[in-house]
Amino acid sequence: MEALKSILTATLFCYVFVMAVVGDWDSQTLFYDWTISMSQRQVLGVKKQVILVNNQFPGPILNATTNDIVNINIHNNLTDPFLLTWNGVQLRRNSWQDGVQGTNCPIMPGQSWTYSFEIKDQIGSFFYFPSILLHKAAGGYGAIRVNNRTAVPLPFPTPDGDFDVLIGDWFNSDYKYLRSLLDEGDNLPAPDGILINGLGPYQSVFRFETGATYRLRISNVGLKTSLNFRIQDHLLLLVETEGSYTRKQYLSSLDVHVGQSYSVLVTAKNQSGDKSFYMVASSRFTSKELFGIGIVRYPDSKSNPSGSLPSGPPLYDYIYSITQARTIRWDLAVGAARVDPQGSYRYGSIKESGTLILQSGVMFDGNRVRYTINGMSYVNPDTPLSLADLLHVKNVYQTGLIPEKPIGNLVPGLGTPVIDVIHRSFYHIVFENSLSKLQTWHLDGYNLFVVGMGFGKWEESSRKTYNLIDAVPRSTVQVCPYSWTATLVMLDNPGIWNLRSQDAESWYLGQELYIRVKDFSVAKPNPSIPGKDEALPPPANVILCGRAYLENEASSHEKVED
Repeated sequence: MEALKSILTATLFCYVFVMAVVGDWDSQTLFYDWTISMSQRQVLGVKKQVILVNNQFPGPILNATTNDIVNINIHNNLTDPFLLTWNGVQLRRNSWQDGVQGTNCPIMPGQSWTYSFEIKDQIGSFFYFPSILLHKAAGGYGAIRVNNRTAVPLPFPTPDGDFDVLIGDWFNSDYKYLRSLLDEGDNLPAPDGILINGLGPYQSVFRFETGATYRLRISNVGLKTSLNFRIQDHLLLLVETEGSYTRKQYLSSLDVHVGQSYSVLVTAKNQSGDKSFYMVASSRFTSKELFGIGIVRYPDSKSNPSGSLPSGPPLYDYIYSITQARTIRWDLAVGAARVDPQGSYRYGSIKESGTLILQSGVMFDGNRVRYTINGMSYVNPDTPLSLADLLHVKNVYQTGLIPEKPIGNLVPGLGTPVIDVIHRSFYHIVFENSLSKLQTWHLDGYNLFVVGMGFGKWEESSRKTYNLIDAVPRSTVQVCPYSWTATLVMLDNPGIWNLRSQDAESWYLGQELYIRVKDFSVAKPNPSIPGKDEALPPPANVILCGRAYLENEASSHEKVED
């Protein structure tokens, strides 16, 4: 480690100083201590090894406020390496803490590591989950709440209560078996059911007081299944999605695709008697409709709900889903993380720096199906890209592998692609789905303004349909089969950031890449330190692995011999 100590010693003071300066005076420093373990639980009536966080499934809520600095010490008591990622939380200038393989070495069994990051200029509802080895199929996920500062009022009356509602598909098979299927060229099977807050049908109970209004923070934490959420005889007032307040609208049901999060307000009925109500999360676009069922109880409720489940949209109605998505608009008149109204940022008037058209596809690697972006299927190297840059480890990744738009006769291939962009460039990113399944896409470190959606292939003429006024920024966007979704993004967060399919199967089998946002204006404490792509130096507790570890050890031995 000696070769790295000179870098860490020179940068540690700068790291602490920058973290102190960027934090506002009203911020707090929060400390969490989480132990990751495995325990046999009976979910959906079948015993299975489940990943617990502090002996909980789902894990504890990460509860913070805009500008807080969060420290989470992770103790890995699994027999596997482990990483957590913070789905939708924009780690300000700090991709070192992102918790994905391109930026972090995993926490080895029996070891501990502390994540430390600032939640800057953000509010809203999100979740965390394990990012490697298909651990997400065994649980390990939990809710994240980022609350408003007191200086920024909520754009609705303060709710009488706050519920986190984590919905997702569930597989009775062990995650290692599911991973072996993908490794051997098979697809994941159909899920065995839908969970609400880690529980099977009729086990998750929400207690309402008559006439009260509740905020429900709903996240789809599953592997691959889109879900529709609804409550019997109650309307959902949509108010927020992934850090943006939306124009309020009442919905009878809400499509929540994999990786997405929403907040809705639900006003309890003024009722007497012992009636209770169904809460339903049902599968979308699956051969067989599956139902996660919770129960909403009132003070006098004594029995389970009766009658049929509340109906949702037709199982394969993509038009319903895309129409609903188009109606979700930014509320321009209210503040979120800042007092300034959201509409003060006029994204539609910013000149574009470039366009990326990213088309999903498939290829075969022997008998194994792999998923591609513009013909390239991502292969994880043994060394995180951030460490490769820091320590000058060569041949870890390649720039220029991903063309800026699909090429018709391109032969698909394997590689580790990185797209280089300049800090504060404003990109037009179009996701084209050439597959028969709905996809969701996520960019760590950013939100994407969802300016357009349509069926078929994207054309230049599609720009005429764009919403350049009040499109909502999302961390996870959906793309229907044989369709496109267009987004705009200001790439103003330096670092190396993961762009991935949120479908666990597609992600595991290569559908991801990294965008390296290079900030050449960042002053470094030591001009000899490489890696201008990171605004902050590596944390003092950085873990070394792969060739970064080997080359650092070799360098240390050379210094000792000298």
